[in-house]
Amino acid sequence: MMIGGPLLIALLPGVLLLLVTWLFRKMKWNKVVRMIPSMLTVMAAAVLFYIGYVEVRGFEGTGYLFLSVFLLLFAVVSYIVVKKPVR
Repeated sequence: MMIGGPLLIALLPGVLLLLVTWLFRKMKWNKVVRMIPSMLTVMAAAVLFYIGYVEVRGFEGTGYLFLSVFLLLFAVVSYIVVKKPVR
């Protein structure tokens, strides 16, 4: 449950991130605007990593660290979606 819980918690913002990125891509907005959701998610993952590593520590901190890793993976997928050329 140590990995499953943070994964399930990261699914909602991750799917929302991918949906927003896909909508921005579909609207053919500028690449910088399309990258905003992934950049915000990377910042949120960095804050969660800091909270888990410095503030909380221990097993609870490990949950925050796993959550930040899963959010970072969703941000990488979003970045890949942004970089694909728009037809």
